[in-house]
Amino acid sequence: MELTNQLIFLAGLLFMVSILATVITPRLGVPLLLVFLVIGMLAGEDGPGGIRFDNYSLANLAATAALAVVLFDGGMRTSLSSFRVGLRPAVTLASVGVLATTLIVGGFAAWVLGLEPAEGLLIGAIVGSTDAAAVFSLLHTNAVSLNQRVASTLEIESGTNDPMAVFLTLALILYLQAPETFGLTEALTMLLQQAAVGAAFGLAGGWLLVSSINRLTLGDSLYPLLALFGGLLIFGLAALAGGSGFLAVYLAGLFLGNRAIRSAAGIRRFHDGIAWMSQIGMFVILGLLVSPHQLASLIVPGLLISAVLIVFARPLAVWLCLLPFRFPAREQIYVAWVGLRGSVPIVLATYPWLAGLENAQLFFNVAFFIVLVSLIVQGSTIAAAARLLGLQVPATSARIHRVDIDLPGQRGFEVVSYRLARNSRLVGMRPKDLVLPELSRIICIARKGRLLSYREWGTLVAGDYISLLTPQSQLQSLDRLFETAQEPAGVDARRYFGEFVVSADIALKDLCDAYGLALPDDAGEGSLADLVRKHLPHPVIGDRLRLGEMQLIVRAVDGDRPTEIGLRLPH
Repeated sequence: MELTNQLIFLAGLLFMVSILATVITPRLGVPLLLVFLVIGMLAGEDGPGGIRFDNYSLANLAATAALAVVLFDGGMRTSLSSFRVGLRPAVTLASVGVLATTLIVGGFAAWVLGLEPAEGLLIGAIVGSTDAAAVFSLLHTNAVSLNQRVASTLEIESGTNDPMAVFLTLALILYLQAPETFGLTEALTMLLQQAAVGAAFGLAGGWLLVSSINRLTLGDSLYPLLALFGGLLIFGLAALAGGSGFLAVYLAGLFLGNRAIRSAAGIRRFHDGIAWMSQIGMFVILGLLVSPHQLASLIVPGLLISAVLIVFARPLAVWLCLLPFRFPAREQIYVAWVGLRGSVPIVLATYPWLAGLENAQLFFNVAFFIVLVSLIVQGSTIAAAARLLGLQVPATSARIHRVDIDLPGQRGFEVVSYRLARNSRLVGMRPKDLVLPELSRIICIARKGRLLSYREWGTLVAGDYISLLTPQSQLQSLDRLFETAQEPAGVDARRYFGEFVVSADIALKDLCDAYGLALPDDAGEGSLADLVRKHLPHPVIGDRLRLGEMQLIVRAVDGDRPTEIGLRLPH
């Protein structure tokens, strides 16, 4: 009984410290997941906590379940619209990129550690994939605002590259256990089976889960649980059938998050909290598992392998994979730099222990060391790298809050709130004169901390908070209506987008005549939008194109067509 009380107290203490750390770490610029990992290490046998924990089977179980929850939540938060620009490059990075990283890092690790080639490749496979928890956590912060192409590529890659790393790790373990019976043919068969079965279970399971949520009459508090355990069920079924559970649960979350479902608001809020709990628990447990004194002997080889991974292997893999997609050089550099390693390599490093391989402890310690270096070096410089490379896109949305709401007989509605900035073009207008999308309605206006009655609305003033009821399909139209020149700290929107903004539909010839620019030979009689699309088939906000001495910056898009272009004049 005493042991039970102590364990409950210890779990509560570790989670409480980890949660309170989220208040401090953003101000220090330290990756939050690194803090969770360090808390686990401090509680471990070499830290003040003195807890001896070496149950690799339990750690693998807990971390795998937590990672499945994180991937499910990440899938729900990934919009299908991001696939327009990010799917093909992300899938290439998640497959060819992981393989290239494995070969380069594995070859170097075998040489520097004096291992057999297959053992070195196993280390390369373990650290070959980027980490979904780390990438989702760092990119979904106010400190980083990237263009859609870069953000989509990084998020989709991190959500889909785990299956490739798991496959390579398992294949190399099987080869090390029985090199005479496990060859290339068996490995390829295993890869196809994991990908096909995982994708099939993910899509079919996602459809069944959406249908169940919408058709079953349950208490409001049970729908989030149905979604959670439905996702875990899909993971387990896919894995038992020989497929990739990680791929299945991500696709199921993607399917669920892009459909109109009952109790959507409750499901999203619940899973946001559960994903945080999973990340905290996963990193704390993995931190408990390591013995820091064993890492001392790996400082030199660990730093060398980390340097090869960060400075050579990842950038080379990114360059090879993104070559067909015409990513600008600065975007390739950033994608290479955000190749964060986190929980996945540590989880995969427990597989050699479970398989009883001879150098299992070495594999685990090397992987853990590389994760520490990645989170410290790369994780703490994500925002700085975006600013340095000119990829920090100024935010123009005035939206400050959104929440899903279930109306009787209706789904897919939200209450969204906007704050009018001083430079908003809506200041001075009457609310009834706003050209709102059909079905969108103003429900309240707050001014100076007080909710106004309808008769007090008058004309809009700077600082007003306007809340509206709107279908999710009309959210982008509202964002454009309330768009303003607001910008995050440290970013000059005027400098970023240029001195002037014009419609992308203006004739290119008229623009060139107005500014005394030579008309490009291949321009024809088209518009400015046609010129941009000719050179940038899938333009996103922040894309740049040079026209003589003038620089064109895409400021707004509608699908694949730019609608507003910023003009940066020569100085």
